[in-house]
Amino acid sequence: MDTTLRDGEQTSGVSFSISEKLTITQLLLEELQVDRAEIASARVSDGEFQAVKAILTWAEANGYADRIEVLTFVDNGVSIDWMLNAGAKVQNLLTKGSMNHLTHQLKKTPEQHFGEIKQVIDLAVQHQIATNVYLEDWSNGMRNSPEYVYQMLNFLSGQPVKRILLPDTLGILTPGETFRFITELKLKYPTLHFDFHAHNDYDLGTANVLEAVKAGISGLHLTVNGMGERAGNAAMASAVAVINDFAPEVQVQIKESSIYKVSKLVETFSGVRIPSNKPIVGDNVFTQTAGIHADGDNKNNLYFNDLLPERFGRKRSYALGKTSGKANIEKNLQELGLKLNDADLKKVTQRVIELGDKKETVTKEDLPYIISDVLDSSLYEEKVVVESYVLMNSMGLRPSATISVVIESEKFEENAQGDGQYDAFMNALAKVYTQKKRSLPKLIDYAVRIAPGSNSDALCETIITWETAQKVFITRGLDSDQTVSAIKATQKMLNII
Repeated sequence: MDTTLRDGEQTSGVSFSISEKLTITQLLLEELQVDRAEIASARVSDGEFQAVKAILTWAEANGYADRIEVLTFVDNGVSIDWMLNAGAKVQNLLTKGSMNHLTHQLKKTPEQHFGEIKQVIDLAVQHQIATNVYLEDWSNGMRNSPEYVYQMLNFLSGQPVKRILLPDTLGILTPGETFRFITELKLKYPTLHFDFHAHNDYDLGTANVLEAVKAGISGLHLTVNGMGERAGNAAMASAVAVINDFAPEVQVQIKESSIYKVSKLVETFSGVRIPSNKPIVGDNVFTQTAGIHADGDNKNNLYFNDLLPERFGRKRSYALGKTSGKANIEKNLQELGLKLNDADLKKVTQRVIELGDKKETVTKEDLPYIISDVLDSSLYEEKVVVESYVLMNSMGLRPSATISVVIESEKFEENAQGDGQYDAFMNALAKVYTQKKRSLPKLIDYAVRIAPGSNSDALCETIITWETAQKVFITRGLDSDQTVSAIKATQKMLNII
């Protein structure tokens, strides 16, 4: 059962609109193929009521009404009336699963609580509403008051209840306890259908799910992206992958190839970002960064495991940065349909490492620009170096530049103003070349571009066309800063002339 729209919506700051809830429900049932979806809590708000009505209208028309569930309360039938008005057919009734909760929150005896539960179940039967029962704080109940849990289950075993829902409400169970508690219940009540509802406070949600499955649990409650209160619930993607790979005797029909697509949509609707290192659906989980890993993948997939990205509708990628080796870059070049000789590949690798050291974001799409920059630089001997510069841009004042240029071991310093920072740089450079009794080429075209799909911190390529009396030629500069990339293109021009 997926409870993204009920328990998952209890994530701090998250509230799905009616249309978002309907869209997610449709994807859960038809795309992911979950068995059931818990979509709301009764009595919460008018918006929740309207969302449930809209979802049930769609569900009725498509034969899913008995797979849509709503959390209800022991409240003398108020929740049942709410469900009838919304058109819901299945209630998940919240009851107390520990003596601690019963005594201190409800201040009632077990017998009183059971009597009120029976009234709600009887009322549901009268109105043809199916009932599942949550034992809230069940995990603490098993730890501290197991006799009460057994008393509750003895009572429920005589009621028209489809499923008993066992929540680790506060996320306190260890995997060993999960296995032991569920095994005990399965042995004591072999005919009852138990669901396990894991929370992730100690980051043990997925491990507890696996132990519940090994203990013979009949159902699991999961959420997309592990959304939920506090640290969230057990995540759908992780749980499904773990069951498929480590409990192959258990068959789940969740469509793995749709997990990532649904995950990204829920991320968009909820506004809760998926951590980049989150298993299965995080941005980085199928990205090899170290060069040795890419090399191993080239040599019989040495760094692959069973979590192949294709299972989840994704692709493996090879990051470019300071830990990149030649193998990483070769992998990316293969995808671009490019091939370099060993000498050029070594130069490009060194340039990528330099950019990574500066914390630049280097993408596969940047590679053609880096190649152009590196190979272009090897066409001439570097006799002119722009050693340093200060560019100033102040409101109300003309931009200015102070530069230091080394020409064949001779250093020159100049400053100038201009219509922009680069114009000021060129004016200062012109002063240097006047001292050398030489003139600069005419700048006849200036173009800037970034790799497709890049963002504001992407590498920027500046392409400048120059004209002398003898020829027209082009130089390129590459940097994350547009003006710096233009200065790099200019230094190439100075060496060419």
